[in-house]
Amino acid sequence: MNTNSFVSGPDERVVSITRVDHGQWHAIDDRLDAVVGRTFSEHRPDGRLFVSIDAWHDTTFDLLAEAMVAGLPAPLYTVVDEADVDLTACWRRAGFAVRRREWEYLVPTDPRVTGLENVELPSDVRIVPAGAVDESLLRAVDLEIRAEVEATLGWQSMPAEVLARPDGDTIGDVSMYAVAATSDRYLGVIRVETVNQPRIGLVAVRADQHRRGIARALLAHALGTLHRSGVGEVWAEVHESNRPASALFDGLGIRPVNSNVELVR
Repeated sequence: MNTNSFVSGPDERVVSITRVDHGQWHAIDDRLDAVVGRTFSEHRPDGRLFVSIDAWHDTTFDLLAEAMVAGLPAPLYTVVDEADVDLTACWRRAGFAVRRREWEYLVPTDPRVTGLENVELPSDVRIVPAGAVDESLLRAVDLEIRAEVEATLGWQSMPAEVLARPDGDTIGDVSMYAVAATSDRYLGVIRVETVNQPRIGLVAVRADQHRRGIARALLAHALGTLHRSGVGEVWAEVHESNRPASALFDGLGIRPVNSNVELVR
């Protein structure tokens, strides 16, 4: 356990910064003998290290950030509600810079609200529900779509949860996916996560199948399934540069309710 003491704030409180675990530090007010700040760190499935800090005062935040940056391997990432300008300023003081911005949508699942009651698929396309998807065909269309997105918007425009993992796996849990399919291949995918709060993690269609209503049909299927299971709303995140995805939700009359920024150092 490593401890360093600092004078913090206009009242010259003495704050000790103590490393309590590999990726965690505590700030302890020596006068109060109380924890007044702490850090957290977590490796995401794609291998990136995300960090956060909970502190009573900005000066304590700065001390914790300094210790964490010195003690953890770069790069470090964090996500902040863009409306929280004070917290964003704290991270910027620690040397973090904005890497990406995502709009958050809260999407109703009721088709009477979204207008997705009677969405028709092209005659040669069907929806394969989650749990019935062929993994080999799913991986094939995933690789094709990734290559197409990388050549246009860049894969950094997609949700962080669908980035490749360190072992090269780009799918993760196959049971989260439903797909649009013809008789011999998959054309598009939708990924829905239901752990904690339901969330649409990905909607994507092969480039040569755009403008056929496939993404809309996949969304209608996923929302309808959630609605029938008693879920009233689901979250979705869209990168600010991903205009097709924004247009998909905007076309349902849904507007962003929030935005997050991802910062990196």
